[in-house]
Amino acid sequence: MSAIKIIAYIASAILIFFGVLFIWSAFGTREQPGNLVIGIITAGIGFVIIYFAGRISPPASQPQNVTLKVDLPANVAMDTLKCKSCGGALSPENISMVAGAPVVKCPYCGTTYQLTEEPKW
Repeated sequence: MSAIKIIAYIASAILIFFGVLFIWSAFGTREQPGNLVIGIITAGIGFVIIYFAGRISPPASQPQNVTLKVDLPANVAMDTLKCKSCGGALSPENISMVAGAPVVKCPYCGTTYQLTEEPKW
């Protein structure tokens, strides 16, 4: 919810509250018909603000690009990655992130599977 909506809802709640108080005071021991008009107008403005605040649509969100950088310690020997299905050599271009998980698509056999890291111990 945007800050404008929150401010509009708070302002309308205050206007409706005071509008009800003015309407209530119009029917007190000393009747004051002017308070009835002021109360109806004030509460009406509060309801109009609620109506228009509810119609405010959030701005369209832009797609987010996520870059994952891995900092490896010095002298790391990389093993070649091979397809589980056909044994073909895979390159980094064959790995993509889908829903936050690394997925491999083999260019040789077309097999698609999720990468899992096995423990080293």
